[in-house]
Amino acid sequence: MSTFMPKAAEITRKWYILDAAGKPIGRLAAEAAVLLRGKHKTEFVPHLDCGDHVIVLNAEKAVLTGSKLDNKYYRHHTGYTGHLKEVRYRTLMAERPEKAIELAVKGMIPSTVIGRSALSRLRVYKGSEHEHAAQKPEVWAL
Repeated sequence: MSTFMPKAAEITRKWYILDAAGKPIGRLAAEAAVLLRGKHKTEFVPHLDCGDHVIVLNAEKAVLTGSKLDNKYYRHHTGYTGHLKEVRYRTLMAERPEKAIELAVKGMIPSTVIGRSALSRLRVYKGSEHEHAAQKPEVWAL
């Protein structure tokens, strides 16, 4: 008996749609990270990029539980001394809800070459319209 090892050329990528309306961002991001990495497939191997494409719709309708809207911040540094920028999640969800979901998914993907290529297959849209109908995406039930 030998262990099956898929080759990079043999990997098929599908397209999935996740609806974020009324769902907590963390649970949505965890499911998106599983699909992006390909961990839901039987032929998953950690050293190959086996993941699929993920489209997240209705990002503006995603929710944060508890008091995270007021107590949680998105912080980034510009590179200049003393230039730590922070934005409250209430503001981030009102202005750029796509960014909030992308950050949540990015935190659940490994910081490697495979993780960065997996993250490039994530598409997040504020509303319920997307431009990937030609790829025939399937709806993934959470």
